[in-house]
Amino acid sequence: MGESSSSDATGRTGSGRVGRKDGARSQPASKSGKLTGGDKDLLTLFDSVSALKLAYIQLQEAHVPYNPDKIVAADEIVMSQLRTLCNIRRSVKEKQFEKSKLESSRLDSLRAEVEAKERVLEQLKAQTGARDAEIARLRKEFHDLATTNLQLAETIKARILEKRSWKVIDAAMFEEIFRLACNSIHDFAKPMINLMKASGWDLDLAAYAVVNGATYSKRSHKKYAFEAYVSRRMFHGMSLKLCDVGDVMRYDDPIESLIENPNSGFANFCGKKYLFIVHPVMEICFFRNLDHRMLVISGKHPRTPLYQIFVRMAKWIWVLHGIATSIDPQAKVFAVSRGSEFSEVYMESVEENTEVNCKVEFMVMPGFRIGDNLVKSRVYLSKRR
Repeated sequence: MGESSSSDATGRTGSGRVGRKDGARSQPASKSGKLTGGDKDLLTLFDSVSALKLAYIQLQEAHVPYNPDKIVAADEIVMSQLRTLCNIRRSVKEKQFEKSKLESSRLDSLRAEVEAKERVLEQLKAQTGARDAEIARLRKEFHDLATTNLQLAETIKARILEKRSWKVIDAAMFEEIFRLACNSIHDFAKPMINLMKASGWDLDLAAYAVVNGATYSKRSHKKYAFEAYVSRRMFHGMSLKLCDVGDVMRYDDPIESLIENPNSGFANFCGKKYLFIVHPVMEICFFRNLDHRMLVISGKHPRTPLYQIFVRMAKWIWVLHGIATSIDPQAKVFAVSRGSEFSEVYMESVEENTEVNCKVEFMVMPGFRIGDNLVKSRVYLSKRR
């Protein structure tokens, strides 16, 4: 009877064990229907725990009534399930260790990549600093050379003019001063273009903004667009009126005249025209500040290379206006419209090789009518299509 009862109990618990296993396996593994590594470990763990509980119950039942064979069998099952649980724990720990090791390896790789890129960035910064220093050095060297050359040229020009009496001003002298004014505009436009280059400006786009849609026979001819810009702004709003230019011509360096007579008409002319030609954005690009502008607005005249070249140019424009009416009270300035047919009577090409059937792309320098004399306007031409 006892054995039958024990067997019945075993059968019942056995069927209960099967029920637990089937119940565990019948649970959905995942939404996709596939088991992941973690899900498999959990199912194995649940099965082992269920089997361990069943084996423990069988071990208890084997003691009442006492049955050595069943005790040994149940004990072996318990030990087997304990070993299974140990294996599961070891497997999980190994997987966690491998995952941590992989993440650490990835982190080390990312850290090494970041460090390498930081080193490259430092090298680029060093190269940029060296390049900026070289640009600054070359810019200063260029300014020094340009200033020296212009000072020498202006000194020679001024001394030539000083040899002539200002009491006898004629059309020939006016033409000579006109040439000096043209040259001085070129002398100012050249360093301005170089500053644009050094500041990273797109010169093609800048020339297009000055003279929209102009056609150039050579790319280097775009310099005339900038000369035209300077000329147009220097002559803008000026009327020919008699004024004393002796104070300006007395000095080799016109800056000295500005310092000596800070409230003179020439000083006021220089201040207004500089602010009109050199836009704040342009000055920021050139010098990284607005120091020139602030000094000029306050009535001062800085002895910087660019401003000194500008003042030399302003001097000849000022003198040109000042003496025109002293020669002829009815003196006039005339301009040439874009698209006009080239006329050798009223115009002079800035380029020597002038083809026939040409039209005016833009005017570089206005012309003057002094009595019966005509000082030709300087123009840039293109071949008429």
